[in-house]
Amino acid sequence: MHRRRFLAATAAALGSAKESLSAALPPAASRNILWGCSSFLWTSTQWREDGSAKYTDMLDVIKDAGLDGFRLNGWPGTLKRYNMPEAELERELSKRNLRIATMSFGGEASNPAEHAKIEASAHDACKFLKRFGSDLLTVFSPRRPNKVLVREHLRVACEFWNRLGDLAASYGIRAGSHNHSQGQLVESQDEIERMLSLTDSKKFNWSPDTVHLYLGGCDIPYLFRKYGHRLISMDYVDAKYVFAHKDVVTANGKVDPAGTHNATFMLCNQDLGDGEIDFRVLHGVLKKNRFRGWITIDHHYTPVSPLHSFRRCREYIRKNLEPIYR
Repeated sequence: MHRRRFLAATAAALGSAKESLSAALPPAASRNILWGCSSFLWTSTQWREDGSAKYTDMLDVIKDAGLDGFRLNGWPGTLKRYNMPEAELERELSKRNLRIATMSFGGEASNPAEHAKIEASAHDACKFLKRFGSDLLTVFSPRRPNKVLVREHLRVACEFWNRLGDLAASYGIRAGSHNHSQGQLVESQDEIERMLSLTDSKKFNWSPDTVHLYLGGCDIPYLFRKYGHRLISMDYVDAKYVFAHKDVVTANGKVDPAGTHNATFMLCNQDLGDGEIDFRVLHGVLKKNRFRGWITIDHHYTPVSPLHSFRRCREYIRKNLEPIYR
């Protein structure tokens, strides 16, 4: 009798938990914003290169954290490295009701000799995205040259990105620039604004990352207000400057030595609400511009675990951002 009562009580508790989760996570069709993360967290800091990684473990975390999908990085090599053929990925995503939001795409856009190769890769990338129901291509800029050459390299890259936007549009896909603060061509506020002025809003747009905007010294609310109409997707990562006085050891055993830019960058990544970025203001801008699309919680480092951080971020979103706009 006691056992039956215990099982009944457990089932009731589980049912209540599921109802609470359903209430916290409205159906995707009723929301303007879908929430994802980036697979880069797992490939860079979580998984060891010893064959032990299971791609489905990442998908389970994404699902259990209450997210809608993820941005694929390292395409196409990552799927091959972790033994996840496209057909199997389709099945595994369907099981969990998850989606591929977009993919990280790059290349030496400032080097005309590389343009044909990038375009060939872009055709394949767009075909992949179409297969998985995505309409976003997130474009990373190339490595930055000496400061004297930045303006010319950016001009060449922007001319090419307009063509890349046309190419993506032929597949029904929108392309946008993803800023980066660790040695890429588009880092600072003036470089972001110059990129937006040199690209055609009908062809190429903006997919910013808040932690990189923060570390690049940008006025983030100003940029969102001025260029909110150019936003097609974005990364929300809270940030607070924390210099790495000690080595940073990640879950996969890799060590970023104290005092290095990557160790400091890792520590600057914060869960939503723990840093210095006012996401309520940014979310208000999205509402004003009637933004519809993906926001990626692009953590690069999680001191406890990905599930712990993403659940905390999802709770912050539920309490602080969805009342503003969802």
